[in-house]
Amino acid sequence: MRTILLAHVKRVVVKIGSGVISDDNGLDLEKIARICDDVHQLRQRGFEVVLVSSGSIAAGKGDLGIIGRPQTIPLKQAAGAIGQSRLMRAFKDSLHQYGRQAAQILLTRDDLANRRRYLNARNTLMTLLEYNVVPIINENDTVVVDELRFGDNDNLSSMVTNLVEAQLLVILSDVDGLYDRDPRHHADATLISEVERITPDIERMAGDEGSSLGTGGMTTKLKAAKRATLSGAGTAIINGKSPHSLLHLFDGHELGTYFLPARDPMAARKHWIAFTKKPRGKLFLDDGAFKAVAEKGKSLLPSGISRIEGGFERGDAVRLCNLEGHEFAKGVTNYSSSELTLIRGKKTRDIAPTLGYKYGDEIVHRDNLVLQT
Repeated sequence: MRTILLAHVKRVVVKIGSGVISDDNGLDLEKIARICDDVHQLRQRGFEVVLVSSGSIAAGKGDLGIIGRPQTIPLKQAAGAIGQSRLMRAFKDSLHQYGRQAAQILLTRDDLANRRRYLNARNTLMTLLEYNVVPIINENDTVVVDELRFGDNDNLSSMVTNLVEAQLLVILSDVDGLYDRDPRHHADATLISEVERITPDIERMAGDEGSSLGTGGMTTKLKAAKRATLSGAGTAIINGKSPHSLLHLFDGHELGTYFLPARDPMAARKHWIAFTKKPRGKLFLDDGAFKAVAEKGKSLLPSGISRIEGGFERGDAVRLCNLEGHEFAKGVTNYSSSELTLIRGKKTRDIAPTLGYKYGDEIVHRDNLVLQT
């Protein structure tokens, strides 16, 4: 059955967790070598592979005398600066044994939130794949700050899956997959082999805690799976500490938990708006505008805006909320917060007389708007 589900896959993003390739002493070179062996064999079978690897902070924190997870951003940045070159060297040396080249790509959320830089990153990745190079992506820990963070590499991997239009995301974790309850506390916990749709009941099965080496627990993996499946990609969470589990997955072994792609996936641009572009403010809509946008598929006009919160520029993403403050959509605004302060509640014919110019009738066009699922 698993072989049938993966039959359409040509391009795969593989996310490698810190707990898979490192321990308290640093990188586990043997495990990295095994993963690279799997990647080589997949490439020989014709699959295109993009790696999203954690581990730079775990690789560098020992030199700073840090035990456990670094607690401040400067410490994480310093550990990442030390460890990133070691992480890349380990992958490069392992892949070189098979005559394969590796390329390092460091990203912040801001790189993908900006549409032009997003497309530039996509073009670079596509060129690397065209030339049979294995891209290895990580968050740029040495310069990133909280407002530019992806949050964790699980989240980053789901964004990269959409970025390169991969058909499959594989999350190599230090657990076997999603259980119906925490197996650390319940001996009778059952591994869930397949999930058709990630519902609130499924989300409640996940715990919140990650390991001392990484930031992501099962909750972040479920969020990544949900985002990837909405882009049309299946997602597999498997135990990356088991030898050659990645290769076994493609051999048809029933490993881990497989999340089926959405039957009606989002277009790539709408997925980018929903999950990659960070919102800068909020627009509160009156009841008429809420129904027009949420129920009738209409664009947002200035007359329907009751209140504005936050500062933002034209082209930024904003949250759309009803009068009670419940967020129901996210979209890209055609006007800045200062402009909207002047034209909110007005008719479209009053935009140009009020501002002295006009970008269009719509504040948020329906093509640049995504309702919450």
